[in-house]
Amino acid sequence: MKKSVFYGAIAAAVVFGGAAGAATLDDVKARGNLNCGVSTGLVGFAAPDASGNWEGFDVAVCRAVAAAVLGDPQAVEFIPTTGKTRFTALASGEVDMLARNTTWTFSRDTDLKLDFIGVNYYDGQGFMVPKALGVTSAKDLDGATVCIQTGTTTELNLADFFRVNNISYEPVPIETNAEAQQQYLAEACDVYTTDASGLAATRAAFESPGDHVILPEIISKEPLGPVVRHGDNEWGDIVRWTLNALISAEELGITSANVGELAGGTNNPEINRMLGTEGTLGDMIGLDAEWAQRAIMAEGNYGEIFEKNIGENTPVGLARGLNAQYTDGGLIYSPPFR
Repeated sequence: MKKSVFYGAIAAAVVFGGAAGAATLDDVKARGNLNCGVSTGLVGFAAPDASGNWEGFDVAVCRAVAAAVLGDPQAVEFIPTTGKTRFTALASGEVDMLARNTTWTFSRDTDLKLDFIGVNYYDGQGFMVPKALGVTSAKDLDGATVCIQTGTTTELNLADFFRVNNISYEPVPIETNAEAQQQYLAEACDVYTTDASGLAATRAAFESPGDHVILPEIISKEPLGPVVRHGDNEWGDIVRWTLNALISAEELGITSANVGELAGGTNNPEINRMLGTEGTLGDMIGLDAEWAQRAIMAEGNYGEIFEKNIGENTPVGLARGLNAQYTDGGLIYSPPFR
């Protein structure tokens, strides 16, 4: 990330810091809809369909939160944000939360006064090149022109990687994924670099995806997840535990198809607590007893959302990998509902 962009974002957070103390839950209820900041369009993660309806892996998180809080997964206003504008939009109160490919880092968590409430996708930065280029390793990219989104962690990662490997590159700055795709396909750059999931999603939208290869190197850790403003702990808890409900639902075998039946009561106390048939977990976060039921009904549990939008049987074609449940060797894990 360029220093000017980074410190500009910090300044925006400071200027708009007063919004952090607002009672976001009250604002959302009074407004009757959730303002959710998403990407400007990334197939499988967040993009409008032919009818203008937003859908995708990150979109599903927005809808789950809206269902939990407002009782309606459709009560969401999707607000596209770029790498440059996303943090200003959140800090100013333009959006209530971000659900887009945003990496949890030290400086963003502390200096920008943001709260990352969990990880919904463990990723890492990669490189995509035309197969015709004949390149098989990122270490062979000496002198390449590289399309890279401004205001992102990928800028610093890219500089570090080329410096460590003593090779050079020429950056081609872009602001949105659509612009990156256009420039890359127009051969304005030899390489496109971003999170590996983003590369797979971008390639899936190409007319001839087989003409492009994602190189084997993953050069960073990119834990991606929803973000809220620092200082509004009640709202942070709601978004955090909505995500955890989707994750726990998969682990516990709760799906969009059977959640209604299981809500009638089971012999598993954790399922009962989460679905509101035992205990008072909803009261603890300012919601009713059925909040988690509605979140799961919206678009399914974590696994259902993954497979529907970005799984191996979709054009994006991502394996679960690190994003499998911890019981299957992955990193996806929710604290207990107790």
